Parts: sequence; structure tokens; C-alpha cells
Amino acid sequence: MGRGFEVRKVSMAKTAGQKSKLYSRYGRQLYMCAKNGGPEPAGNPALRSLIEKAKREQVPSHVIEKAIEKASGGAGENFSPARYEGFGPNGSAVIIDCLTDNNNRTITDVRNCFTKTGFKLGAPGAVAHSFDHLAVLSFQGDDAEPVLEALLAADVDVSDVECEQGRVTVFAPAGEFYKAKQALLEAMPEIELDVEEITFVPQTRVEIGPEDLPMFEKFLNMLNDCDDVQDVYHNAILPS
Repeated sequence: MGRGFEVRKVSMAKTAGQKSKLYSRYGRQLYMCAKNGGPEPAGNPALRSLIEKAKREQVPSHVIEKAIEKASGGAGENFSPARYEGFGPNGSAVIIDCLTDNNNRTITDVRNCFTKTGFKLGAPGAVAHSFDHLAVLSFQGDDAEPVLEALLAADVDVSDVECEQGRVTVFAPAGEFYKAKQALLEAMPEIELDVEEITFVPQTRVEIGPEDLPMFEKFLNMLNDCDDVQDVYHNAILPS
């Protein structure tokens, strides 16, 4: 195996000044997850996983609890998912996932990010075919073979298992996320997952030249400033 997948998601909160945006995004996601699947983490694996992810990103407990309590009350906003796709420089592809209570506002905000940077907003499905929608689980390790064996023994449909630079990363179809996670933790209870998510992984990557980099970064920053934007995925190779 080892197809050399490189998972790069846009970081949505790197500075203290952006923490409020991070908390708002998690609050919205937690609210919708609890509202749709139930407020008890024990009976809602998606909520349990999201709470764990929020804690890893240092979202305060009161933010998490408030969102779940709000969902338990049955009132509040009625958010719905919205996905937009488009193109950046050199044919790069972008997928933008949102949660919105006002579709007109959200599409206007996202469209402005494209038009003000000279990028092109595409039709639904315009670039999704260039990505694989995968469950990604990653932890410290130096041997992929026992990991693959444990997953296959649990009848998990594995797409790939990689071991690079002291890390083992498992890729599986999105629908296998919870099954793969449970199989790993049961077979290797000592591991600590520091990546566990369902994400879009680009099939190929595109170089962004130095002349296009400032505008691409401006585009990402503008998206980060949109309250409804939850996740941004792209296949651009950016400086680390």
C-alpha cells in the first residue's frame, strides 16, 4: 500500500484572536450533532467523536456543554449543511463546507471570497471528483502491518495504511469511520489517536507559484472570516 496521501486541511484558528471563531464553529457543529443524533454522547458516536476533537483543540468545556444543552432544549437555530466548490490558481480545487441558517447570506459571503480574489466558484460536483471522501485515523507508530492486520480481522474496508516519519495513518471509506476507530482501539488500546476525522483527501496536488501565493492566502483568510464556513479543503501545495 502507501499511495502517498498528504492530508492538509486549512487551519481555522492559529492565533488567540481567532479563538472566538473556533468556539463558534464548534458550538454550531456540536449543536447540530446533538440535535440530530441525541444529546447523550454514549448513544451518539458522532457527538462523542466531535467532543473529543473539540477538547483536543482546547475548546472550553462550557462551550461544549452550552451547545449540547441548547440542542437538548429543542429550540434554537435550525442550521443546514451547504457545500460549495470552485477553482483557484493553476487549476487548484477547493471544497467549502458550511452550516447555515440563511443560504442567501452564506452563498453571498462565499461568492465574494471567490470574486474578490479572482477565483472561480463552480457548480455542485465541479471538483468533488478530484477528492476521496475518507475516514482518517493517525497515531504514533512505526509499523503498519499489525495495524492493517487488526483492521482486516475486524472486517474494516481499508483504503490505505501508511507509516511515515514515526506515524501510522489509516485511510478508510467515510462510512467505516466508527468501525475502524473501534477496531484500532480494541486491538491496540495503548495508542492515542491525534487525528480522527472524516475529510476530503485530494487525489493529486497542484503547485501554487510564488506569484499566486499571496492571493491564495487572502482567499483562505477571507473564508476563515465567514462565520458559516466550517471546513475548507483544497489540493494546493503551500509552503509549510
